[in-house]
Amino acid sequence: MVAGNRRRTRAVLSVRLTLLTAGACLMVLPFAYMLSTSLKPDRLVLEVPPRLLPSHATVSNYTGAWTSNDFGHYFFNSLLVALATTGAAVLLSSTMAFAFARFIFPGRRLLFGLLLVGLMVPTIMLLVPQFLLAKRLMLLDSLWGLILFYTGGNLALNTFLLRSFFQDIPVELEEAMVVDGAGAWTRFSRLIVPLSRPALATVSIFTFLASWDEFAWALTIINNPHKRTLPIAISLFQGQHATSWGLVFAASVIAVVPVICIFVAFQRQFVSGIASGALKA
Repeated sequence: MVAGNRRRTRAVLSVRLTLLTAGACLMVLPFAYMLSTSLKPDRLVLEVPPRLLPSHATVSNYTGAWTSNDFGHYFFNSLLVALATTGAAVLLSSTMAFAFARFIFPGRRLLFGLLLVGLMVPTIMLLVPQFLLAKRLMLLDSLWGLILFYTGGNLALNTFLLRSFFQDIPVELEEAMVVDGAGAWTRFSRLIVPLSRPALATVSIFTFLASWDEFAWALTIINNPHKRTLPIAISLFQGQHATSWGLVFAASVIAVVPVICIFVAFQRQFVSGIASGALKA
């Protein structure tokens, strides 16, 4: 009986390991192909059959991508927009989530319900209304127009996730601070925020990713070449009659580097935030 249970357990573990390995390979393969293609000279980019290990590796695609089409300037534009959006969205959504989680006020459920409705509307459907609003606010062709609308677009999801996490923090901890005379802002900044670092790291990563690689809104409102962002810069390498795929993949690798760095820096908090219920409904 015991031997049978052990065999069954080993079989289940083997199946799980096989599925996880296959899933990991499927996830890693596109990145490996992108990195491999970025190191190939132009004549070998579309070779058949494709080779993951280039026979004549070169970094000319990276130097060409960085120096052409003012790519470096667009990179820093995207970095500025993503960092500003992340800071503003996390600050606003955390305070909103704290209010929904801890305060009782008229219309709280209605407001939170309307917030959730915003999550159900596809972003592309809001493109025209947002453009008209940006035009009235004179935010067209401006990085502020990107930051403002990216921040607004991330508030609903961030507030939903953070509210769930804040509700799991024992109210007794706040009551002890109230006895000592602490106000709402003191409780938020000195208790809620330190205990919620995993959740804040999670929403920070989500917000940074959403603003870093957004393409449609940036393409819609930005006409000034000096204010373009990274996704637009990568699309410029694709011509009407020919495409420099080596430059496209090299630029894509450069664009992925900050995302990987941020995930590595906040990996522990990110995993902890998911495990402790930051994404709990």
